[in-house]
Amino acid sequence: MAEFIPWSSQPLDEWAEKYAAGKFVKLDGYSTHYLEKGEGEPVILIHGFIYDSYMWNKNIDALADRFKVYALDLWGFGYSTREPMDYGYPLYADQLLKFMDALNIQKASLVGQSMGGGTSILFSVRHRDRVNKVILVAPAGMPNPLPLMGKLANLPRVGEFLIGLKSNFYRKMILSTTFFYDKGLITDSYIENVTRFHKIKGSNEVFLKILRKQFFPTLPDEVRRLGEMDVPILIILGRQDKAVPLARGQEMHKILKGSRLEIFERAGHCPHDEQPEKFNQLAVDFLSSN
Repeated sequence: MAEFIPWSSQPLDEWAEKYAAGKFVKLDGYSTHYLEKGEGEPVILIHGFIYDSYMWNKNIDALADRFKVYALDLWGFGYSTREPMDYGYPLYADQLLKFMDALNIQKASLVGQSMGGGTSILFSVRHRDRVNKVILVAPAGMPNPLPLMGKLANLPRVGEFLIGLKSNFYRKMILSTTFFYDKGLITDSYIENVTRFHKIKGSNEVFLKILRKQFFPTLPDEVRRLGEMDVPILIILGRQDKAVPLARGQEMHKILKGSRLEIFERAGHCPHDEQPEKFNQLAVDFLSSN
C-alpha cells in the first residue's frame, strides 16, 4: 500500500504540474485553473464546497458536444491559488466576472452546484447582462443550518483534528452522510479523484475558514431580486439531499418566478453525479431551447 500523503501538505505548483488537467489564467495576479472543451455558446460550470472542476467529470463531455464549456476552480479549491482571501459569494462572483473578461466571454450560461449555485445567483443579480441561462443544482443560498459534519468541523480544535486525520475517514463520512444517496458510488477511486487537490498546502485552512464564516445560506434577498428578473432558470434537486433539503430548494423555486423545477428521485446533494445521463439530457435540452 502506498504511503499516505497528508492533507494540506503539498506545494501548489508541484501538485498542479503533476495533476492539473486544464489551463491557467491570471486574474488580478491570482491564478485560476480551468477546463475548456467543445465549441458553441459558452457554458460555465461552477463547483460546490470541498470539490473542484473534477465535480463535472460525468457531465462536461456531454455538454461539450453542444457548447463551449468551461469548468473553473474557485480560489482556494482545485489548482487555483491558495492566497489568503475573504472567501464568500462576493469573491467568487468577482472571480467569475474577471474570468469572463480575461477570456473575452461576453455572455454565458451558468451551471452551479451548491456553493457554486449561490455564486451563480449573486453573479446573475449583479451582472444580468452577462448571463444567458442558469442551472442551479442543489443550490445553496436560502436559510439552512449546516449538516452535522459541518457543525463538527466548526468546533474549535475538533475541526482541525477531523480534517487533518491521516486517512480518508472524515471525507468519506462527509460524502456518505451528506452528499450521496447511492453510497456505492463513493469508491476508493472516486474519493482519490475528488480529494486529490485537498493535499495542496492551505486547503484545510480554506475549508475551515469557509465553514466557520457560514455564508452558504446568506442570499435570500438576492434570490428575491433574481426572481424579479427575466433570467431562464432550471433548478435540479435530489429528493434525499441532506445538505440542502428538498424544502429549501422548493422554497427557492417558488421565489424564482418562472423557474423550472426537476426533482431526481433516489439522489442526494450531487444529482448530476448520481444520475448523469438524466442530468446531461435535461441540461442540454434546457440550454439549447429558445
